Amino acid sequence: MSEEKMYAVKNDEGKYWDFEDQDGFWELNTMNLAAIAGEEVAECVARDRGGHVVTFVEEPKKVAVSPNEAQAIESLLNANTYVDVYDPFKYLFTSRYKKDIKRLIEAIKNGYTVEKEKKYRVLAPRSWWYAIDAPLYLLRDFTDGMRLTVKRDDPSTVFTKKQLNAFELDGAPFTKEEVTDDDD
Repeated sequence: MSEEKMYAVKNDEGKYWDFEDQDGFWELNTMNLAAIAGEEVAECVARDRGGHVVTFVEEPKKVAVSPNEAQAIESLLNANTYVDVYDPFKYLFTSRYKKDIKRLIEAIKNGYTVEKEKKYRVLAPRSWWYAIDAPLYLLRDFTDGMRLTVKRDDPSTVFTKKQLNAFELDGAPFTKEEVTDDDD
């Protein structure tokens, strides 16, 4: 990744040099050109007119990691001793492909976001519905097992991919719809 940088000159009053008009330091919202690509020019202005060079670097894209990887990265970054580093380091970097190791190093270096596990609602086949406009959803009940409900918002109607496979709901005759954060 090539780092593109922009440079500005800021004085002690918090005002920036206007590189277009070159007529002094101004509030950032009142000027035409506050930053340039040439570091040497910014250094010359800072030396000749006062102030200091401020460098702007585009924030790198964060890497998506699993919840377990995120926990291991946090443990690694917050370790106080070499012993504390051992388990998360072993989990993150043992028996991984080169591309995974590079991805994890980028996550440690640039920051990361935690992937959310996809969740689904399972629609019963239309032939099971009581009315054409009232779909039935499968509901997982720990006392009664699986049953049907019209209550779409019930949290027990939400399944993970692992649960779909375990209950054999991942294929015909069932239709699954992905649950978004807005649905929760």
